Amino acid sequence: MAKYIVKRVIMALITILVVACVTFVLMMSVPGSPFNDEKITPEQKAAMEAKYGMDDPLGVQMLRYLKGVIVDQDFGVSLKMQKDRPVLDIITEKFPLSAKIGVIALVWAVAVGIPLGCLAAYNRGKWVDSVLRVVCTLGVSMPGFVVATFLLLLFCNDGEPFNVIFDASQGAKAYLMPCLALGLYPMCYIARLTRSSMLDALGQDYIKTARAKGLLTPRIIFKHALRNGVIPVITYLGPLTAFTLVGGFVVATVYTIPGLGRYLVQSVQNRDYFIIMGATIFLATLVVIMNLVVDILYRVVDPRIDLTKGE
Repeated sequence: MAKYIVKRVIMALITILVVACVTFVLMMSVPGSPFNDEKITPEQKAAMEAKYGMDDPLGVQMLRYLKGVIVDQDFGVSLKMQKDRPVLDIITEKFPLSAKIGVIALVWAVAVGIPLGCLAAYNRGKWVDSVLRVVCTLGVSMPGFVVATFLLLLFCNDGEPFNVIFDASQGAKAYLMPCLALGLYPMCYIARLTRSSMLDALGQDYIKTARAKGLLTPRIIFKHALRNGVIPVITYLGPLTAFTLVGGFVVATVYTIPGLGRYLVQSVQNRDYFIIMGATIFLATLVVIMNLVVDILYRVVDPRIDLTKGE
């Protein structure tokens, strides 16, 4: 187990390094410049590019950037939006709010999605199953911005009962709609995954044996079948958690949430290269970490799984 974890950590570090290199090359290869402005003369533009080392060859720039990230934890500074402010400071400031909204959305999506999936599987072919399948299909077919906009039109009438613009001073009320919009798609998808995997689990021989022994249905579903049925859900939760913790770019933009997701969208619009690269590396790191956690959770959920098999 320890050997497997060490190997996965090394692979994770290599993955993050590749993401950093690819992101840097793509950003610096995009036509244009963050200093393209009618008010800036060519001489001023050249001076700004020299100040931030953007006039050096691409390979030199990338090696300098990677050295700063790896050795000094220096992700550069903002070029436009908060000029000369360290990117790491901006991420540290913006991420907690996004993470708070993401955690709430993720918790309710899992807490509702798994029981609904179990309920649909147990009532396969009945009206309960049909209703839940229709609802979940609608949920996964609607983009996040559609759900967020629909909630705004439905519940934001001149600021009542909810404000159009996110206001943390309102307490729990301010988080209700963003978390609902952000968690709807994951909840529906988790419910569908749980239903499919539970249908397979409920047809296994060990479930038939448990029924023959006279075990109660709740015990069969939540102790025996769910242990195997929840594995696909755990797989899905890896990348989902990383994305949700950032706050969902579209949902954050619709509700003007001053978190990392909306800030990243604004930095793309303003060509603030170092913020884009820093946030991308940060998100990639979250995805890699969550995937590693998911692999370890497999063994916790089902001790029969051999993580080292195939090595």
